Order: sequence, then C-alpha cells, then structure tokens
Amino acid sequence: MPSEGVELSPPQHILSDDEVIRLATLFIKSGVTKIRLTGGEPTVRKSIVDIVGRLHELRKYGLQSIGMTTNGIALHRKLPALVENGLTHLNISLDTLDPFKFEIMTRRMGHDAVLRSLEVALNSAKLRSVKLNVVVVKGLNDHEVLDFVEMTKESRLSVRFIEFMPFTGNKWDKAKMVPSSELLGRIRARYPTVHKAPDELNDTARSYMIPGHVGSFGFISSMSDHFCSSCNRLRLTADGQIKVCLFDAKEISLRDEMRAGASDSALLGTIGRAVRGKQEKHAGMEDIDVVTNRPMILIGGMHRLGLPRSIRRSPAMRFLNTNPAQCARPAAVRCFSTTVATGNTAPRTPRLTHIDDSGRPSMVDVTRKEPTSRVASASGRIVIPKIAYDLITGEDDANSEEEHSLEAEETTTLRKAKEKARAKGDVLTVAQLAGIMGCKRTAELIPLCHPLQLSHISVTLHPEAVPLARSGADASTAGAGHTFSGSTRSGIGKHQQQRQEQQPLVYSIVCRATVSCEGKTGVEMEALTAVSVGLLTVWDMLKAVAGKDMVIGEIMVTRKEGGMSGRFVRTTSHL
Repeated sequence: MPSEGVELSPPQHILSDDEVIRLATLFIKSGVTKIRLTGGEPTVRKSIVDIVGRLHELRKYGLQSIGMTTNGIALHRKLPALVENGLTHLNISLDTLDPFKFEIMTRRMGHDAVLRSLEVALNSAKLRSVKLNVVVVKGLNDHEVLDFVEMTKESRLSVRFIEFMPFTGNKWDKAKMVPSSELLGRIRARYPTVHKAPDELNDTARSYMIPGHVGSFGFISSMSDHFCSSCNRLRLTADGQIKVCLFDAKEISLRDEMRAGASDSALLGTIGRAVRGKQEKHAGMEDIDVVTNRPMILIGGMHRLGLPRSIRRSPAMRFLNTNPAQCARPAAVRCFSTTVATGNTAPRTPRLTHIDDSGRPSMVDVTRKEPTSRVASASGRIVIPKIAYDLITGEDDANSEEEHSLEAEETTTLRKAKEKARAKGDVLTVAQLAGIMGCKRTAELIPLCHPLQLSHISVTLHPEAVPLARSGADASTAGAGHTFSGSTRSGIGKHQQQRQEQQPLVYSIVCRATVSCEGKTGVEMEALTAVSVGLLTVWDMLKAVAGKDMVIGEIMVTRKEGGMSGRFVRTTSHL
C-alpha cells in the first residue's frame, strides 16, 4: 500500500454485477476458460459470493475454473460460501511471516487473520489449488525465502515468489529486485535435490519440487526472464477498462460502451481490437511506464481472464480477426472536444480531454452530444531524392544517359533497385488506397478513439520540385534531395524549369486528405491518419532506391469545421 494511500473510484464508475456477468459471458462464449477475481481486494465487494455463484452458472458455456487473489484479511469468514458457490482456485498474498513487518508493509494489522484464512483454505477439500503469492524485495523479506519454502513440506501449498515489479507508488528500484535465478540458487544450496516440476499450459510461474515435500514452489520472473510469448491473460478492471498487458498503460473502456448502448457484437469488436494491439513483449524493467500506468492495487479489478493460446485461430473467436466493416459498430462517436469561452463565461483552464480526474487515460464521454456535420483536412510531405522523384514522374527513362557515366557495378545495383521499386506498382495510386484504408481504421490504431461512420474520404498525392529557398526546408531536410539540379515535369512547367535549371531543388511528395461525417465528434484524427499512412506507404514503395534519404514531416491539420470549437483554417503552412 503506498504511504499516501490510493484514491478510491466513485461507486458509479464501478461495474455493476450485471455488467460483470454480461462481459464474463461474452468472454467465455468466445473461448475463455478461466476467470480470476482479483483486486484491489475482491472480498470487500458485498456481492462477491453472489458473483461467484453467477459465474459458476456459466460453466455450461465452457468455463472451467473460477479463481480469486486476495489479501486474506477477511477471507476466512467468506471462504466456505465462496467455495460452495463454485470457487476452485485461491491465491493469498502474504509477503512476510513476521507479524510486525507485516504491519509495516501493509500499514494495517491482520497477520493472524491471513494465516487463519490460509489454514481454512488448505482444509477445504473442494479447492483444487491453494497458492501463496510472495513479492520478494531485497533487504526487506528476501531472507525469508527458505522459511516460505519450508511451508510446502507438509501441506499442499504452492508458494510463488514474485519479482519486485515497477508500478506507480511502490518506489520501485532495480537494486531492490532479486532475480529468480538468485533465489533458486539459495534454495538449491539448502535443498540440493530440488527439481523442475511440470508447468501448466500458459502458466506464468516456473514450478519446482523438493523430494519429500507435499507442496511446491515457483517463480514469476516478470522482470529478469519474462514469459510474454506464452502469456494469454487479459485484465478487466473494476471500472470496466480492458488491459491486455499488466505493464501497458493503455486501457479501453468497455463500461462506457455498454452504458452507451453498445451491442454484444460491438463489444466483441472492441475486445478484438484490444487483443490485436497487444505487443510482442513488455518494455524492459527500466523503461516500463510508472507514471500513467495504474498502481498494482488498482489494476486487478473484478476479472482476470485467461485466453487459450489458440484463441485467435479458434472458430469461436474469428471475430477478433475480421474486417472492421464486418463488426457491428455503435453510433458515430469519438473523442475530440474543446470549449470556446463566450462573453459570459471565463475561459476554462486547459486540460487533456483523454485523462480522467485520477490522471488515467480515459475515453471522452460524448453520449449527450448531438450529431453534427464534421469536416477536417490534413496534409503532410515526404522529401525524396531525385532518383525516386524521377521514378514517380517518368523522368527516369529520359535520364538514362546519366547511368552510362556510372561505373558498371553501380549501374547494375541502381537498375536492380529501380526494378524492385517498380515491381510494387504505381506508387501514388497504392499510397492513395493505403491512406483511405488507414483512415477507415483510425479507431483501431489510436487506442482512445471511438469508431466513426465516415461519409466521405478524399486522399490525393502529387510530386513537387521547388527551389530550396521556396521550400522552406532546412539543411538537413534538403540533404535528402542530394542532387537538386536537373529536369522535372511536375507542376513547374518547361519555362519555369529553364529558369530554375541551375537552382537547387527539393523533391517531395505532398499528401492531402479531407474527411467528413455526421457524428458527435470531429474527424481530425481520421484525416491525420490518412496522410500519415499515405506517406508511410510512399516510403515503403521507394525504400529500395531511397530508404536512407527520405524524410517525412509537416503533418498537420489544415482545416476543420463543425463542433463546439467552430471553424478552423490554418493560415500558415509550408505545404
């Protein structure tokens, strides 16, 4: 517990029992087989026993186990009823066997209550698994590791040593983290016959057994030896935010979509986008975001959902891989909101609309807004060398004489690079289509954007060759053009070309996009996404001949209409 405590969520932000069960049903019908209730502390919820009973009724859809992770303080009174209602797996968090140190670490009394809960759990025949979670911190409790291992000698207890992980408020320090390999070495020195035990599929812990001991122990090595490749966990917080990784600050609100009237298919579409956005692995221990990510006490929420490894390939979860057009979408809503001060009101203090009152990322609630006509335009530029410009404009054939002056080996390499670039097709046409497709998928690419039903998308790309002084490019950007003298057919004209023949030119492709819709929020992000994807596609198409020399920049909104902030037109632009 942080010394300053934690700010509790308002009751209206917490998922209701019905909302919990609705989401659980969706996940289970889609292939989830395990649900774990975590926290915070799940036993403080008055309806926790009823929730477990309602989850138990979902076994007919494929649910196999219901687990809980708890601090154990109040568990011994509720555990018999929880087990009777269907609880099958239990994890109790206990970081020390010293009652005085317990009070220092947890800032409360209750060590005896936790041990009492552990005893009740071990005596419950219906519980399939009882585990003890121990977060090891160097200099604080690492000397107790062997004492915890000794607890497995005569009881069916599994002790799991968890590496100290960085979260907001826990004053994480790399020096306080004890690698699991070091702990195993200490245990092996006391118990030389310790051996590796078989792990369950997708298990987060690596388990070990000591001959003659009834129980086992294991390590959760999130920092020193991560298990990201086999992790299939999803987390749903108590306030309805889905997290695909414990160490990723990004969250998507299923609560807001449900309360806005989203259908089950729309919720599944949102879940699918979240799953597809999961990174291959989390950041290194020194790079994990401990500023915007929730403290551990606020992450667990009411569910921890285990997805089967084959979830993306199973028939029941095909919706996760579908074209977004095939997913039912809620009415056109997304978040861009500004407030214009009038003569009767004082200007409001500027604030980020995507950050809630507790400082966490959050989607803006636009439920009460009325749909209006929205239009936005954006533009951007990619500076390219002359050889790439010539390929696009058709000057390449006219400049074949230049190749004759090159060394034979260089000419062959250049010709192969050009052939590779040409093989990809018409650069501007492909980039135009990519920009349109990217625009349609903005809500999938930008986590806190709501999906919009767009009525029109226009994306154009055209080559430009302008004098260095006119382009406004700085020396570093101009360097991408290498040889600035030469001929061009695009947008300059033959007479102008003659006047500029000896002047250095900057060659580039300009992309412009205009997007419109009838919706509750603006389409600036869609226009910016169209331009960005279009320019990235140009880069991809030309990288064989110009990969090191291209520079993308000057991406900006140039115009917007509609909404509370009214009309905006950018009056100065390099484009």
